[in-house]
Amino acid sequence: MEYVNDTPIPRKNKHLNEFERGKIAALHYQGLSPYAIGKLLGRPSNTIRNELKRGTVQQIKQDRVVEIYYPDAGQIIYERNRKNCVRPYRLLECETFIKHVVEEFHNKDLSLDAICGRALKTGVFSREEMVCTKTLYNYVDQGLLGIINLDLPLKVRCSTKPPRVREHKKQLGDSIDERPEHINDRSEFGHWEIDTVLGKKAGSEAALLTLTERMTRKEIIVKIPSKTVTAVHEALIDLVSIYGKESPAIFKSITSDNGSEFSALASLEKELKTKIYFAHPYSSCERGTNERHNGLIRRFIPKGKSLKGISSESIARVERWCNSLPRRILDYLTPDEAFSNQLRSLSRKMSHFLKNLFFANWIQCNIFHIIPISSIA
Repeated sequence: MEYVNDTPIPRKNKHLNEFERGKIAALHYQGLSPYAIGKLLGRPSNTIRNELKRGTVQQIKQDRVVEIYYPDAGQIIYERNRKNCVRPYRLLECETFIKHVVEEFHNKDLSLDAICGRALKTGVFSREEMVCTKTLYNYVDQGLLGIINLDLPLKVRCSTKPPRVREHKKQLGDSIDERPEHINDRSEFGHWEIDTVLGKKAGSEAALLTLTERMTRKEIIVKIPSKTVTAVHEALIDLVSIYGKESPAIFKSITSDNGSEFSALASLEKELKTKIYFAHPYSSCERGTNERHNGLIRRFIPKGKSLKGISSESIARVERWCNSLPRRILDYLTPDEAFSNQLRSLSRKMSHFLKNLFFANWIQCNIFHIIPISSIA
């Protein structure tokens, strides 16, 4: 239920309404004290005293000046004071920042929150020179910026599909229910979500293979000739081979949906040295990070647009844009920066491990006269 201003129901920590002011006037006319009136209305006595002071006006009766409380006068003064209870616009004070926001939004396709958070993190603007993200969206609603709601891709979306529970579910491998908690809470690097993105639905149409790292939000987009098991397997093997010996530490697990192109993905576990998990059917929310990035890709490649005329260089530009987008969840680092930090940390750990392994092997060789391991030596 929505409470209107003239409801007779008393509410704690709410302003007085016209009905209560009328009761205050009647009780005050009977000679009751503010304390007694407050008890009857369930209000603090100071609230009653302030209201009596606010609505009391001077009247001349029988050549005498008397002070009388009028509920109408109290209501008028209250409404007049309430008009001033708003934060004043800071458009003129923060004009430079507002221009920066509009330019970044139109030129770099950044969200208002990303622009605001990144400007604060990099020190381009101080807190006093800016307005917060919520204020920026308020300005958009009020038409005070050169941005309208139709320019905001997510604000005009709404979910029209009710959740459905499927009785007959196909299982292509280990379920996401078996995925360890350290993967679910994103506390460990190296766990990915995978999906395919189609342009135009046709049998011979090319597709995009997308992988998103859950911790750093790093996005990898690979154009494949078709949405088939073979194309997906070849692209994954080529991609993992780029990182060489460190690939098992970078691709620790991959979570997929139950699409036909991933039906044999579990067979690659030994070859890729990567654990494969499958989400529940019709549960795209279980791979929300990857689905969110697919939505970003759709800004450039809408549904129904063929991928045949889109070059690999254009796909790479989309990938770079996704990975250079500052994220609030990353403390306004970009996915590229977060991913690089993790790779540096991984490199230091591997270097330390190899040094310790070499030292232990050297001691073993000198004590037991064993031939050293050639790959370490």
